[in-house]
Amino acid sequence: MVSGPTLLHGFTGSAAEWGDALEGLRAAGFSPAALDLPGHGARRGEEDDAAFTLDATLSSVEAVHQPGGPLLGYSMGGRLALHFACRNPDRISRLVLESASPGLTREEDRSDRRRADARLADRIIKSGVASFVDEWQSLELFESQKRLTATERARVRAGRLANDAASLAAALRGLGTGTLPSLWERLHEISTPTLIIVGELDPKFTEIGVRMVQDLPDARLAVVPGSGHNVHLEKPAEWRETVATFLRGA
Repeated sequence: MVSGPTLLHGFTGSAAEWGDALEGLRAAGFSPAALDLPGHGARRGEEDDAAFTLDATLSSVEAVHQPGGPLLGYSMGGRLALHFACRNPDRISRLVLESASPGLTREEDRSDRRRADARLADRIIKSGVASFVDEWQSLELFESQKRLTATERARVRAGRLANDAASLAAALRGLGTGTLPSLWERLHEISTPTLIIVGELDPKFTEIGVRMVQDLPDARLAVVPGSGHNVHLEKPAEWRETVATFLRGA
């Protein structure tokens, strides 16, 4: 078995959401490991603000990630994987970023996003997880997931409903796009071979991916046809083949 990769999930997800993806990577000869980010999965119920800082989160990744192995992150997890790569360039052999962004460059935009996330955090606590999940799933970002089977949609919804309102709110406030610093001006420092994988039906992150490839020293972009934001969920076979080929060094 080939070591790694370590996988970091997105907001409202957990290590368990990678189930089929993990099995696919194992079948391809890898030994992947997924961890729960603060307030998610086995860490559901966390509310201590100290757990939701960038430093604490990267330390938890470092505790699990095997030095020299590949690192893979989806959405929020991809943003955190980028921060990890900037801080620990020698600990990663290959970097995979699925539908991820380096952040917002303008302080005005970051401030607006922080306020929006704070309002959403308040709504989650006030209205509860079920109401939030309905709102979250209705976002245009996840429109393509309506193409999933009823069974798949139910599984995704159940995973989101398993979250804790206070923990999700804390994750938004502590690890949101507006809270974390932008890495656009530091992309040139990441010499690690990088795969950016996005869905064809996700124009926002496809555009971000194109820009990132231009700034990263050693990066390639894979646009998966017929997929939206969550490629590993919507197109698992294509995701597995694309990621496995990259991790093998092809």
